[in-house]
Amino acid sequence: MPEGDSVWRAARRLHAVLGGRELVRSDLRVPRFATADLTGRTVLEVVPRGKHLLARFDGGLTLHSHLRMDGAWHVYAVGERWRGGPDHQVRAVLGTTQHTAVGYRLPVLELLRTAEEDRVVGHLGPDLLGPDWDPERAARNLLADPARPLGEALLDQRNLAGIGNVYKCELCFMAGVTPWTPVGDLPEATLSRIPPAAQRLLAANIGPVAHPRNTTGRRRPGGEDLFVYGRARRACLRCGTAVREAPQDDRPTYWCPHCQKGPVPPVPEGRGAGRPPTN
Repeated sequence: MPEGDSVWRAARRLHAVLGGRELVRSDLRVPRFATADLTGRTVLEVVPRGKHLLARFDGGLTLHSHLRMDGAWHVYAVGERWRGGPDHQVRAVLGTTQHTAVGYRLPVLELLRTAEEDRVVGHLGPDLLGPDWDPERAARNLLADPARPLGEALLDQRNLAGIGNVYKCELCFMAGVTPWTPVGDLPEATLSRIPPAAQRLLAANIGPVAHPRNTTGRRRPGGEDLFVYGRARRACLRCGTAVREAPQDDRPTYWCPHCQKGPVPPVPEGRGAGRPPTN
């Protein structure tokens, strides 16, 4: 599932080619909205909300999409060959006189009144990259269920919006606790540092030039962009201990058994070999 920074960049790309322009082509390839036609409407803006994308049109309509694991929006110049996947995976086509935005494998695509956007994003917590960002509120949200493991609480978009599995693992490493540590067991100072750290990490990865996602500050060859994510059985960049992997909520989760304190699940034989990252 994309992280909030990826969705933010997708919104920026879409807004750059659609914002302020009238659609000359519209095709929503989902049964519920297959007859909807946005041709002739002007795209007012494309904005992210956590991991959601909202394309707003004149006349008070919003096209809401969510990428989840496999969805993607691609942008092509008119006449350029589409390369995002086979035609049967296309779920949305929005075209201007110069560009075409194509949504592939979108598991969520719906048209609604702009005034009703809260119906689909109103449940979200403070957006790490949005104007409503409030680190103190995010910390209170995390602590609302003290028994909940920190990793699960960070992924719950109702607490704070934008964190995915990569940043979950990295934030737990930076906090020095395992993802299975109950939120209520964290010292107040540790908990209060996590939301601001999350915001800094995401904000640092939304620059105009695309780079590999980075949390370590090391931008050089050698696979040192992330502290623990995807590094099962490789040496911890801080202490040299082999990084371990185990599932949490059906997601591969990585941690350093030396640098991170707290409960851990049993790791079956061979599990630490590491699977390819899925997020």
